[in-house]
Amino acid sequence: MFMKKGLLALFFALCVGNIAAFAQMTEDPTSWSFSKEKTGENEYDLILEATLQPGWSIYSMYTPAGGPMPVSLTVDGVGKGIELAGDAVEGEPKKKYSDIFKVDEWYFTDNYRLVQKIKITDPAIKEVRGTIEYQTCQDGACVPGEKEFSIQLEEKKATNTAGAPLTTDPAKDDSLWLFFWLAFVGGLAAVVMPCVFPMIPMTVSFFMHGDANKAKAKAKALFFALSIVAIYTALGLIISIFLGPDFINWLSTNWIPNIFFFIIFMVFAASFFGAFEIVLPSWLVNKSDKQADKGGYIGAFFMAFTLVLVSFSCTAPIVGTVLVEAARGSILRPIIGMLGFSIAVALPFGFFAFFPSKLSNLPKSGGWLNSVKVVLGFIEVALGFKFLMVADQVYHWGLLDREVYIAIWITIFTLQGLYLMGKIKFAHDSDLPYIGVPRLAFIILTFSFVVYLIPGMFGAPLKALAGYFPPQESIDFDINRIVRENAKEIMKSGIKVGNPADVSTESVKYSDFLHLPHGLEGYFDYDQALKAALSQNKPLFIDFTGHGCVNCREMEQSVWSDPRVLEMLKNDYVVVALYVDDKAKLPEEEWYISEYDGKKKKTLGKKNADFQIKKFDSNAQPNYILLDSRGGNDTDLKPHILAPPRGHNLDRDAFVAFLRKGLEEYKARQTEN
Repeated sequence: MFMKKGLLALFFALCVGNIAAFAQMTEDPTSWSFSKEKTGENEYDLILEATLQPGWSIYSMYTPAGGPMPVSLTVDGVGKGIELAGDAVEGEPKKKYSDIFKVDEWYFTDNYRLVQKIKITDPAIKEVRGTIEYQTCQDGACVPGEKEFSIQLEEKKATNTAGAPLTTDPAKDDSLWLFFWLAFVGGLAAVVMPCVFPMIPMTVSFFMHGDANKAKAKAKALFFALSIVAIYTALGLIISIFLGPDFINWLSTNWIPNIFFFIIFMVFAASFFGAFEIVLPSWLVNKSDKQADKGGYIGAFFMAFTLVLVSFSCTAPIVGTVLVEAARGSILRPIIGMLGFSIAVALPFGFFAFFPSKLSNLPKSGGWLNSVKVVLGFIEVALGFKFLMVADQVYHWGLLDREVYIAIWITIFTLQGLYLMGKIKFAHDSDLPYIGVPRLAFIILTFSFVVYLIPGMFGAPLKALAGYFPPQESIDFDINRIVRENAKEIMKSGIKVGNPADVSTESVKYSDFLHLPHGLEGYFDYDQALKAALSQNKPLFIDFTGHGCVNCREMEQSVWSDPRVLEMLKNDYVVVALYVDDKAKLPEEEWYISEYDGKKKKTLGKKNADFQIKKFDSNAQPNYILLDSRGGNDTDLKPHILAPPRGHNLDRDAFVAFLRKGLEEYKARQTEN
């Protein structure tokens, strides 16, 4: 008996503790500092730095459209004595694909740094003010944040709360490692090019037979391989020195470099198809070759340099691809990219120099080498369209909608499959008397990839390739969307309990740009929803959500989609979704000064966020509250909550129990009254 009471007491304490913890305000997990650096005559860098508590993330201001709520910077006085000089610059974000948003999430952990260059055109301005808005997320909650800043143009660099300057280290970014390995794969592809692969046995034999001392010959061969790494990496270093972060940001967003890169990729592809060769001046190759004849370590270095020059016609498109991709990231990417590429190129030379007996195991040169070039040409064409897509999306040209882009890829890789089968032949290809097992494997992979792409023409998300395709919203013929819209029309044509149109002729506010998932009918304004709930004698289901809330979308897809949940939301509750990050401007007569923070609320999102904080002492999303509508006009809403609020929790049964508990409590209160 004592044990039973003890367990019950412990269970009760845990429940109360969890409810209390959820009900509490989630403190902003960021600590900000604001400073400036003078960069020229009347020019400054505004520096906004944040330290995040462990486990929290903040989302890049350049996160792809349709993703989580990004950082947003507003500088007061622009056009009135202050000019923005270029786009704001961040560090290199981490990136991961989101199954919820169907795009890559660009985010930062630990530290965040934003630099905005400005120019002062009015000498009377001695202070710069502005606002930075953002969203931070941890496993179960997302918290919107807003900080106003004021920077004196004469002040020294600010520090954090510990008194130390805030710094970021882009080298810690996991995506740099990913780029290293992608460049490494590019280097392996370069090794099997027709003008590189045959040089492996020739070069290794030269070192092994050119010196009677085998140990010394191996040392020179190793130095030769390291020289290849040094030469390519030096190229990446030069690009990093001359391309600052401002220029790199311009490369990523402006239409001019993106169109230029698209053309470059098409030129590279044409070279791989055999239309022409990209070659360097012969005098440069000859001069390097003479230096290689001198022997010793200097000769080994120039022999590596000669290899780089001679193989340029084959490796230039691959090197160019790596450098173009590198230039669209942080200043470390060109160095990291060339390091990965060069290690892969140098690896076989170093390996066979130490194990020359293994040379006999290498496949013989032949037509397969040219086939590798052509296949890489098809891949170059496909990747090149990504740059045209970026320009098209940013400037809304409407050239590459999603289905057009996917159709181009289907065509490209179908042609690649036909080429591998021998149905298409280029000028430099040899006859294909039969299909070997390796080629057959590539044919199967290619056509399997084509089959995978085809459903994307009709709305399939193609998650594995989301970063390379235009957003889902740009597709014209989306079967999933058509089914949802038709179902919605059918529901509107019949008598359906809970339909806002059944209780009032008043149009649903904000329904022209806000929508509920799964065809649900509801509201986006608390007062209007409360009026409907009182009219229908139903409890309110309040959904505090956000456009950029990852956990909100996950709850909607995984939990709200449960038929039991949908049935109760449609028939037993009046649903109101209150977006805390929506930027829609309120009519000026609805602006007000918040009692909570004393700031003027001008947008729908700020109004809803203020409402959540004042009435429920919470600022996390998602936050689901079941409210007795009959007390919805009271100043203190907490006594009218029907069940402990819930946040991000993917337990469907628990969510069903939560909704049922709310209904039971609502009916019980009706009986009492």
